[in-house]
Amino acid sequence: MGSTALVVVIVVVALGFDYTNGFHDSANAIATSVSTKALTPRVALAMAAVANVVGALISTKVASTVGKGIIETPTSGTSGLVVVLAALIGAIVWNLGTWYFGLPSSSSHALIGGLIGAALAAAEQVKWAGVLDKVVVPMVVSPLVGFAFSYLFMLALMWVFRRVSAVRATRGFRWAQIASAATMAFGHGTQDAQKTMGVITLTLVVSGHVSPSEGVPDWVIFASAAAISLGTYSGGWRIMRTMGRRIFSLTPASGFAAQTVASGVMLATAQFGLPVSTTHVISSSVMGVGATRRFSAVRWGVAGNIVTAWVLTIPAAAAVAALAFALLHPFMG
Repeated sequence: MGSTALVVVIVVVALGFDYTNGFHDSANAIATSVSTKALTPRVALAMAAVANVVGALISTKVASTVGKGIIETPTSGTSGLVVVLAALIGAIVWNLGTWYFGLPSSSSHALIGGLIGAALAAAEQVKWAGVLDKVVVPMVVSPLVGFAFSYLFMLALMWVFRRVSAVRATRGFRWAQIASAATMAFGHGTQDAQKTMGVITLTLVVSGHVSPSEGVPDWVIFASAAAISLGTYSGGWRIMRTMGRRIFSLTPASGFAAQTVASGVMLATAQFGLPVSTTHVISSSVMGVGATRRFSAVRWGVAGNIVTAWVLTIPAAAAVAALAFALLHPFMG
């Protein structure tokens, strides 16, 4: 396969990953508001899709981290393009597997794991210092921050509204959840669409279509924003059930608290170009608000399965990507 044709294939596959990212992670933005009946599923998905587009157009800092900060740019022509394609295959396979079982794993870390696995299989250099500083440390810290801050924020809400009638508070928080869901979807756009932008830009650099010093091309930004928004609108119902009800039975107040804290973490990390997982942050935030009722109110068995998926995501996606590279390279490299 020629270099230009392979670039086209990779761009299509990358946008396909972006689409799976959207329906895999749509639950992150809207599951809490849907489960509390603040929004109907289709209205929530439409709102999230629009907010995703806006968020994706705001910044490319995370795209730069993914495109330049995880592996050294492959310089071996077609073989380098196969590295990127194998990375995408590893991420997509893991995404679809966890989606099938309803586990809210991280699309972001699946892509990063894919890049690492494919690079190692191709004997390309992995920037381990960058992986540690910009992936591993935020991966561990961001869920802890989400849990702790949502726990404290929920306690503060309970104290402030302790004298407000339950009916009035529920009505008010359902309205507030609409805003927090939109903010969460906006944060998702600033994070997850950026990762696909980074991979496509990496492909264009390897193929010589874009200079390493150039930024993300405009068409890549718009295409990535559109793909993740279409995926978001298609919905990820299996994961939505897990996020909205199986971890903890949310109320409008607790749903608002979880979304507000999670979106704050997402927007803050995006400003520093840190590719954190929207899935990790919102899941831990849901656990945090649930723990304010009592620790037994959180279904820790379900939470344990989710954490297991978190831990396995990078190595599992890396293993699939390495296998994909080994299979593809003899024919395309």
